[in-house]
Amino acid sequence: MSGITTGVIVTGGASGIGSACGAALAAAGRPVALWDLDEAAAVGHADRVAKEHGVPAIGLRVDVRDAGAYPEALEQSRSVLGGLGGLVHAAGVVDSGSLPGLEPDMWDLVLDVNLRAQALLVRAMLDDLRTHQGSAVVGIASINAVVGNPANPAYCASKAGLLGLTRSLAASLATDGIRVNAVCPGYIETPMLAKAFERPGNRAKLESRPPLKRLGTPDEIAGAVRFLMGAEASYITGTHLLVDGGLTATV
Repeated sequence: MSGITTGVIVTGGASGIGSACGAALAAAGRPVALWDLDEAAAVGHADRVAKEHGVPAIGLRVDVRDAGAYPEALEQSRSVLGGLGGLVHAAGVVDSGSLPGLEPDMWDLVLDVNLRAQALLVRAMLDDLRTHQGSAVVGIASINAVVGNPANPAYCASKAGLLGLTRSLAASLATDGIRVNAVCPGYIETPMLAKAFERPGNRAKLESRPPLKRLGTPDEIAGAVRFLMGAEASYITGTHLLVDGGLTATV
């Protein structure tokens, strides 16, 4: 399997890890469709990566909770990218607070965006993924998939569920030549983590926890995603890659 050039859908593609993944894949020659609730940001980023890397790119407003929106968004993506041979599910939300204060609507939102959407997106893209050699799916999980956080029960449940979904899909889709993996970021400098920095001293605390003694960057996660999406990872499926500065190695 030589260089893979089919298009990739990147959810949450307008900012943070999703934005970095879109740029990294485009730099590797992959056309990208950046799906996000923030249409203006998605379109702007798609225009930038297309201009910088010379590949087709499109930004679309898509709410990943709405499976009814997938067919039109996929058709629009195909019209620009051509073949679709990959999915990076980077869209995500996080709850805040322990279980007693968790509202059912927040539980549903977190599970719908972080977990349910990936399953339904893969189902919607199956014909595309089966058509192209080297098709792959990467879900953005979290260290909270393997290490509990008392402040984010829904987030932990959704990310742990994503690892289970990864293994199940990898087993069921292997005969179609579709690989499915996950990346588990640690503390990464993203808009999602920025809220934690509002508490005095919290940034220094988080920076001190990993053995590498710093936060990670979205580009460092995107590098792992690009590897798992590419030909060099052709014998890797059904697993997860921890990109956390060594944090979980010390727990």
